[in-house]
Amino acid sequence: MSIDLAITIHGLTKSYGRVLALRGLDLEVQRGEIFGFLGPNGAGKTTTIRCLLDMIRPDSGTLRVLGFDPQADPVAVHARAGYLPGELALEDNLNAEQQLRYFAALRGNRLDWEYVRRLAARLELDLKRPIKNLSKGNKQKVGVVQALMHQPELLLLDEPTAGLDPLLQQETLRLVQEARQQGATIFFSSHILSEVQEIADRVGIIRQGALVEVAETQTLVHRALRRVRLRLREPLATAALAAIPGVTILSASDGVSLVLQVEGEMDALIKAVAQFPVVEFETERPSLEEVFLAYYAA
Repeated sequence: MSIDLAITIHGLTKSYGRVLALRGLDLEVQRGEIFGFLGPNGAGKTTTIRCLLDMIRPDSGTLRVLGFDPQADPVAVHARAGYLPGELALEDNLNAEQQLRYFAALRGNRLDWEYVRRLAARLELDLKRPIKNLSKGNKQKVGVVQALMHQPELLLLDEPTAGLDPLLQQETLRLVQEARQQGATIFFSSHILSEVQEIADRVGIIRQGALVEVAETQTLVHRALRRVRLRLREPLATAALAAIPGVTILSASDGVSLVLQVEGEMDALIKAVAQFPVVEFETERPSLEEVFLAYYAA
């Protein structure tokens, strides 16, 4: 395994009875990057993360996490990773601090409690409140703190901002970015595609247990379809634009106000439009959500 890779997955398969959750998954995550792992429920995201931590065993394939085989040395992987599951089991009769101290004990108490308190303060988490009295959002804060508090080399986060209000979602993303600045690698899944677009360096899209795309986030967005809003001073025969390869007319109002969809290069459209008196010409990139939905509409 290259020292530049934090995660290497080759040919990973996993079945639950007759359900094939992972179908020969291949994936590499570089050290120091933020990698967004996207897919709907049941696509295989959580199964992948659990295999990386040896919480479940794959049927076949090879895994390396920070240079270790998680099946041969799970303790080494867990010592260096911070994990936030989609549903974190907490002890109702403990308060938040006691729960965090329990997690710290499992890791050998190798952490700075002043740092833990700073994390809790930034997330507005009351460490003295009993777990049983915490809302879902506050329990999520406990989960975020326990994943970050030992300043791990690798963060594996399954829906890290679930249940948090918008301000604390942003604060959690800042904490993730700060962890990366300190040298950590982040591998996270999320249904909130705008936050993936905001912080992920690269994105992997998984569909029915197989990876269908891996690309830099901005590359993935920029290579997709563009929408063009065009307003002319004089009516235009729309057939002239419809004949341009890659151009589809979505709407036209008397040949003056048009909305076009453009696939590929813009050069031919711009040259064609330049022959007419243009009042407005606006282009719009799709969001990562539109790109993601395009993969699942196929």
